[in-house]
Amino acid sequence: MTERKPPGMAFETWIDHQITQAQARGAFDGLEGSGRPLPRRVREQTSYEWALEWARRQEADPRDLLPPGMALRREREDLALAVPAMPSEAVVRATVADLNARVEAHWRRPQDGPDAVPGLADEDALVRLWHATRPPPAPPVPAPAPPPARSRWWRRRR
Repeated sequence: MTERKPPGMAFETWIDHQITQAQARGAFDGLEGSGRPLPRRVREQTSYEWALEWARRQEADPRDLLPPGMALRREREDLALAVPAMPSEAVVRATVADLNARVEAHWRRPQDGPDAVPGLADEDALVRLWHATRPPPAPPVPAPAPPPARSRWWRRRR
């Protein structure tokens, strides 16, 4: 932790003093990119463009930058694509219930500004979709015919 700025000293002077001390200690030696100029910007860049560029550099998914309401909407839309791969109807219902609970919690929190209001996912429609994408049941395998009854030796003699 740094020490406090002495009273009566200008803020800029205090910052310069701290930088000079750090240089004397060697805190800036061996840093990556030292001695090279900062890259030039060819044009003005908005904060949104900067965030997208940062996400590309970090190899992040731009969907991670969505506001909470939009992220919930996107998740509701993507749920229809994920339902056919789910193993059972109970898993589908649990996933939809979890999403709907998070949407309701989002509705309850105070909003800072205009937000995309996500709607609830239709559980019954997603269950019908799950049933519709199930492969048809395999036809029942007929039971093998019983072998013909053998006649007894004493009945054969007649």
